[in-house]
Amino acid sequence: MILPISLAAAGAAALINFWLAMRVARLRGRHDVMIGDGGNHEMIAAMRAQANFVEYTPFVLIMAALVELAKGSSLLLATVLGVYLIGRIAHGVGMTGDVRGRMVGTATTMLTLLGLALYAIFLSYSG
Repeated sequence: MILPISLAAAGAAALINFWLAMRVARLRGRHDVMIGDGGNHEMIAAMRAQANFVEYTPFVLIMAALVELAKGSSLLLATVLGVYLIGRIAHGVGMTGDVRGRMVGTATTMLTLLGLALYAIFLSYSG
């Protein structure tokens, strides 16, 4: 069974992770840091932006796929994942610049996790 919403979100998430990784790679070259963060605050922020993305996104994608398998609302799921991914871009930008982006990204991540968790529990008992 193909899960088109989850599959599209996973593809978009992979592209965001690639973007975050390329930012770290550019900073490594600019600051001549091959391993670790070299004590450079810009490098630390970029590395944490990518690590934070990798820490949360698998849970979101797994829950999304399970909700989609459980026949949850496609429109709701697509909207939630779209907002989540935009929030993660805002978070990445906010980690190295505008702090409002980080706040937006953090809020969308937490609300997405909570919302998907509650929706998954609801779907497990409503069928």
